[in-house]
Amino acid sequence: MSFHSRLKSAIADHQKAVAVVAQQRVTGRRIVFTNGVFDVFHTGHADYLAQARDLGDFLVVGINSDESVKRLNKGLERPYNELLSRATILAALACVDLVVAFTEDTPAGLIRLLKPDILVKGNDYQVEQIAGHDFVMSYGGRVITIPLLEGFSTTSLVKKIKHSG
Repeated sequence: MSFHSRLKSAIADHQKAVAVVAQQRVTGRRIVFTNGVFDVFHTGHADYLAQARDLGDFLVVGINSDESVKRLNKGLERPYNELLSRATILAALACVDLVVAFTEDTPAGLIRLLKPDILVKGNDYQVEQIAGHDFVMSYGGRVITIPLLEGFSTTSLVKKIKHSG
C-alpha cells in the first residue's frame, strides 16, 4: 500500500472504525484511544500522540468536528483549520493508526462504539474528568493521563502568531 493510500484509509467514519478496531482486536492488538481538536498542530501534540501510541499497539484518535469545536468556546474564529485538514495531518503521523471525527461535545459515544483497551488524555485532566472514563473502567479497560510537554499549547502559539503580525 502506498503511503498516500494509507493516509486516505487512516481516516474513517464510525462504521469503518468499528470494523477496523474489531479486526485489530482479533489479532490481539491493544487499542489505545485519545481525542482532541488538534487545530494548530505543534510539537506538544506530536509528543503527546507518540506517548499515547507507546501505551498500546493501535492508536485511534477521535477528532472534534468543526461544529463541535465551535461549541467548545475556543473562540469565534476556531477552528482555524477545517476538519479534513486536521484529520489528514493526524493520519500522516506514523504513531496514529486511525482518525475518527465525532460531532458531539465529547467522544463518549465514540468510545462506547470502539471500546478501547486504554483511554488516554493529558495530565491536565483528572481521570474523573475524562469523557468515557467510567465506561472504559467498567469492562476492565485502563484510563491513563500522560505528561504534556511544557511550553507548548495551541492557545500560546495563537497568541504568539497574533502578536508577531
